Amino acid sequence: MNAKDQIVAEARRLGFEAVGVARADLPLEADFARYEAFVDTGMHGGMSWLASSREARRRLDSDHILRGAKSVICFAQRYGRSAEEEAADPELARSIARYARGRDYHNGLRKKLRKIARLVRTLGSGDAPIEARPMCDDVPVLERAWAARSGLGFVGKNGLIIVPGVGSLVLLGEVVTTLELEPDPPIPERCGACTRCLDVCPTNAFPLPFVLDPRRCVAYLTIENRDEIPAELREGVGDRLFGCDDCQTVCPFNARSRNVPGAAIDPRFDVDPRWAVTSLRDLVALDDASYAAFREGTPVARATRIGLARNAAVVLGNRGDDGDLEVLESARVRHDAAIVREAAAWAIGRIEARRGGGGR
Repeated sequence: MNAKDQIVAEARRLGFEAVGVARADLPLEADFARYEAFVDTGMHGGMSWLASSREARRRLDSDHILRGAKSVICFAQRYGRSAEEEAADPELARSIARYARGRDYHNGLRKKLRKIARLVRTLGSGDAPIEARPMCDDVPVLERAWAARSGLGFVGKNGLIIVPGVGSLVLLGEVVTTLELEPDPPIPERCGACTRCLDVCPTNAFPLPFVLDPRRCVAYLTIENRDEIPAELREGVGDRLFGCDDCQTVCPFNARSRNVPGAAIDPRFDVDPRWAVTSLRDLVALDDASYAAFREGTPVARATRIGLARNAAVVLGNRGDDGDLEVLESARVRHDAAIVREAAAWAIGRIEARRGGGGR
């Protein structure tokens, strides 16, 4: 096998559903301009890291990433389980974005990418050494832009990479290398007139097709946001504790992957048993000690103890169950974080208003 075939074969062995190659020595232009407009208009909200290292995001062949890079190899790993399997998930798990219902994926994905990087380095020689750098959520790159350039998939109207035959329920990773490989052709966008992903968004976070305003997105509001969730968006949060998959669930390109029971999925994405023994009330009442034990191994810890308590209070308010009033009242009075106290007061008011008892 030639070098590219060896890399693709190893990627398949490791469980990647798709592989694409792009030239790394050609900078992004249109995608980089869109990124700069995104940052300049403040759409990144509280995600300050998105505004840093701007030039690193334009190209891969500089000292920011890898001097002399010729190719970037892009990979997609499926995490979406079948609709039949998901239907058996505990109730709390169904309020969590699919990628986060199991164990934290980062270590497993990074190990696979490091193995591929090691293989790529072996394709060099003493006289012509090859360098390779694996990347997985730890380097300032526009990975969806590179994935699209590599032909891994195309960018849908919700801004996500859609891999033909697999869908968008995938994780992305890259290996950038000084090895020159034959690039793959990009895939033309295939959404056509479909706007299901835009129409279903519960908080109207898409001002235009292909443009997401994270400041209105439930995923941002419940994961990265460290402030109060704006009152006008709380009803749209609904029962979503951590993240939101609505724009993916309705996508026709995901229908196939969500209707294949028993499809080969990394066991890390099997639903975590903790969700069967944890409740929203438990999350509202987490203290530092209980959170330290709870956070081990789950991506949901990204929201922080205070963020999870805030989110849980909002979900309880939207659920409208009188039985939750006691834990909410305790949080309103005693919680150490002001944003949780405020969210609990809002939730109490919402529940009381529903039963005709006024509100706070």
